[in-house]
Amino acid sequence: MGNRNTNRNMVVQGSVLAVASMIARIIGMIYRIPLTNIIGDEGNGYYSCAYEVYSLMLLISSYSLPTAVAKMVSERLARGEVKNARRVYREAMLFAIVTGAIAGLIVFVGADWIAGDLMRNPLSAIALRVMGPTVLIVAVMGVFRGYFQGMGTMMPTAISQILEQIVNAIISVAAAYYLYRYGKTIGDVLYQEDYAAAYGAAGGTLGTGAGALAGLLFLMFVGSLFHAVYKRQRKHDRSTQVESYSSMLKPMILIILPVLLSTTVYNISGIIDQAIFYRSMENHQVENYVELWGIYSGKYKVLINVPIALASAITSSLIPSMTAALQKRSRKLVNNKINVAMRFVMLLTIPCAVGLSILASPILQLLFNDSSQLPASLLQVGAVAVIFYAMSTLTNGILQGLNRMNVPVINAVIALVLHIACLYLMLDVFDLKLYAVVYANIFFSVVMCILNAIGIWRTVRYEQEIVKTFLENGANVWVMG
Repeated sequence: MGNRNTNRNMVVQGSVLAVASMIARIIGMIYRIPLTNIIGDEGNGYYSCAYEVYSLMLLISSYSLPTAVAKMVSERLARGEVKNARRVYREAMLFAIVTGAIAGLIVFVGADWIAGDLMRNPLSAIALRVMGPTVLIVAVMGVFRGYFQGMGTMMPTAISQILEQIVNAIISVAAAYYLYRYGKTIGDVLYQEDYAAAYGAAGGTLGTGAGALAGLLFLMFVGSLFHAVYKRQRKHDRSTQVESYSSMLKPMILIILPVLLSTTVYNISGIIDQAIFYRSMENHQVENYVELWGIYSGKYKVLINVPIALASAITSSLIPSMTAALQKRSRKLVNNKINVAMRFVMLLTIPCAVGLSILASPILQLLFNDSSQLPASLLQVGAVAVIFYAMSTLTNGILQGLNRMNVPVINAVIALVLHIACLYLMLDVFDLKLYAVVYANIFFSVVMCILNAIGIWRTVRYEQEIVKTFLENGANVWVMG
C-alpha cells in the first residue's frame, strides 16, 4: 500500500511539473512565432548563438545546483533533520550567488570575444551581452526550485515556470520589435543590413532575463510564506547534530560535479554543432549559413523541445523519490519507480514524435507561416529524436538518483566523441548540410540511451518492460498516424 501511495505521489508531482513544463514550452513556442516573424531566420541564428553560450555558462556555474539541493534536502528530511535541510538551502544560495555572478560577468565582459572568435558570429555579441545578468538570476532561482522539490512539492516550481514564460513572451516580442527598428535605423546609417536582425535578437534575450526575474520574485514570495511553516516544523526536528556549512560543501560539490560534467557534455553539443557547422559552411562557401542555422534552432528545435520538456519534468520529480527509495534499500521499489517513470514518458513522447513527423508541414504553416521544404523535411526526419532524447534525459536522472553520478558523465563523453565524428563525416564527406546536424543529434541520443540502459542494469538489474511501454503504445500511435 505504501509503495502504491509513493508511486501515486511521484506520478502526481511529476504530472504537475510535466503539465507546467508543457504549458511553459507551449508559451515559449507561441511567442517564438511573432518573434521569428519580427527578426527572421537570420535573427534566430543570432539569438540561438547567444542562447547556446548563455546555456553553457549557466550549466557551468549553477545548473546542477537544483539537483544537488533537491537530493540533499530530501535525504535530511527523510531522517527528520529539518534544520540541516534548511542549512543546505543557505549553503547552496551562497554558492549560487558567487558562481552565478562570476559566470554572468564573464558573459557580459567577454561577449565580443566569445561571439566573434569562438562562435564565428560577431553580431550575436549584442544579444549575448544582454544575457549576462540573467545567469545570476537563474542561478539563485534554481536553488529555490531545488529546495521546494527536495521537500516533495513541485507546485512553486511549476507556477514559477509558467510565470517566467509569460513575462518572457511579452517582453521578448515587445523588445524585439522595438530593438529591430532601432537596429534598422543604425544599420541604415552604417550601411549594415544585419544590424536590424542582431538587435532584434537582443530583444528576445532581454525577455529571457525579464522572465527569469519574474520567476525569482515569485519564488522569493513563496519562500517568505513558507518561513512560518519552517518554524513549526523545526520544533519536531530530530537532528542528532547540526551540520556545519563546511561539512556540507564537500558532499554538495561531489553531487554537483558529476551532474555538472554530465549535463555540460550532454548540452555542449549545441555549441559544438554550431561551430562545426559554421566552419563547414564557410569552407563550402555557403553564404546564408546563419539563416540556415536560424531555421534549425528557431523552428525545428523549438518544436521538438516541447515534448522533451516532459522527460525533464519527470526526471526532476524522480531524483528525490529515487533517493528516498534507496534509503529503504528496496531494489523492487526502485525498479518499480523506474518502470512507472519510463512508461509515463513514453506514453506522452511517442505520440508527439509521430504527430510532429506526419504533420510537419501543416504545423510549420500554421505556426510560422512557412511552407518551404527545408524546415518541414528537417522535422519529418528528425522528430524521432523526441523519443530518444526523452529516454536519455530520463535515464540520466535515474542514474543520478541511484548515486551513479559518474556513469552519465562517461556515457555523455563517449556519445559526444562519436557524435562529433558522425557530424564531421556527414558534413565534409556526404555534404548533407543542415540534415547532418539533425542526423548526428539523433545518433547522439541513441548512443546515450543504450549506454545509460546498460548502466542502470548493472546498478539495480533493471530490465525494461517492452510490451506495454513500447509495443502497445507504438501500435496505438501507428493507428493514429
